[in-house]
Amino acid sequence: MALKIRLARGGSKKRPYYSIVIADVRSPRDGRYIEKVGTFNPLLPKDAERVSLKQERIEHWLKMGARPTDRVLRFLDELGIMKREPRNNPKKALPGKKAQERIEEKKAKAEEAAAEKAGASAETAEAGAEA
Repeated sequence: MALKIRLARGGSKKRPYYSIVIADVRSPRDGRYIEKVGTFNPLLPKDAERVSLKQERIEHWLKMGARPTDRVLRFLDELGIMKREPRNNPKKALPGKKAQERIEEKKAKAEEAAAEKAGASAETAEAGAEA
């Protein structure tokens, strides 16, 4: 049986409260779980105690083969239980295809305008030199 350490959402509408649970991967997010091993309240300020975990039980389930989700792995990394490698996505900050096309069009128009301006100034310089 494949196990996950994941968040199960509780709380009311627009007021989330999460339980950190051990669950089978096939069970629904808020459905049946094996054991509750902690809580996470994202509405609390970051300096307050937002996350509470039962460290011994989590270590037990990790030895049994449970895999944490990325969000839970961040919590475990803060406690020093597991190490989360930082991710690298260099293309994340780049604009999408359409935006890049628009930028290229603007550059092309700017170059054409500069070329026309340079051509016009060259013509006026020639006219001034002839006179």
